[in-house]
Amino acid sequence: MASRIPNVLSIAGVDPSGGAGVFADLKAFAALGAYGCGVVTALTAQNTQAVTGISPVDADFIRLQIDTLFADLRIDAIKIGMLGTAPIIRAVAEGLARPLAAGQPAHRVHRVLDPVMIAKSGDALLEPQAVSMLIEAVLPLATVLTPNLPEAGVLLRSREPETLGEMRRAAERLRRLMSDDGQRWVLLKGGHLQGDAIDLLHDGDVMIELSAPRIETRNTHGTGCSLSAAIAARAPQTGDMPEAVREAKRWLTEAIRHSSELSVGQGHGPVHALHNLWGRGGR
Repeated sequence: MASRIPNVLSIAGVDPSGGAGVFADLKAFAALGAYGCGVVTALTAQNTQAVTGISPVDADFIRLQIDTLFADLRIDAIKIGMLGTAPIIRAVAEGLARPLAAGQPAHRVHRVLDPVMIAKSGDALLEPQAVSMLIEAVLPLATVLTPNLPEAGVLLRSREPETLGEMRRAAERLRRLMSDDGQRWVLLKGGHLQGDAIDLLHDGDVMIELSAPRIETRNTHGTGCSLSAAIAARAPQTGDMPEAVREAKRWLTEAIRHSSELSVGQGHGPVHALHNLWGRGGR
């Protein structure tokens, strides 16, 4: 396990309510022992009930943000979330393909792609015409892909999986979309199925089934953002992707369980990302 505190970068949009996007990622990083930094891809007007507006950041400025960070900071892991448009996707792909600070080998940097397409409120966060660009330009750069079942259906251009057997086949197909350069993982999240929340972690060879109890709550805003951020935070610390995913899932389960301790909004509230810190008298 690494002794130094990892620097983890979130490339995502801003949710003013703090439940998703860069703000949520930074909480997850802090809760799990990583120093967080962020590149903003879009500003949104949203709360726990709806997204009322989206203002994408200029693609050239996104490149500048990435280049400026990489010129100075050692980056140990990257979480990629809301990208929104084809020009932004291209800018992020080009930025991530460039050398990192101090000659840091790019293949040692964990890159967790959460293919954000739809908000919890049902509002679209990725333009339909941008899906192909995401698959062609960013997906090959990812070392971990974390789609839910509807997102898996979009990426595979098919209906979403409806059974555990269909999930297994979808995970295999998704893994084939990724690069074969080094170890790559697909974490296919089964939260949309009934019963316990079962996810599948697949590297092209091994298929690991990860189960967690389903917690009845409306407070699930930003769960996908938080899980992918947690994986990015833990991966450089554990040096073992299955263990990093297991730790991230355990943390998220407790963050959902403790979400009722917060009182944020009237719709889908956020998870309690800092439950493991505030519960120790950190308030």
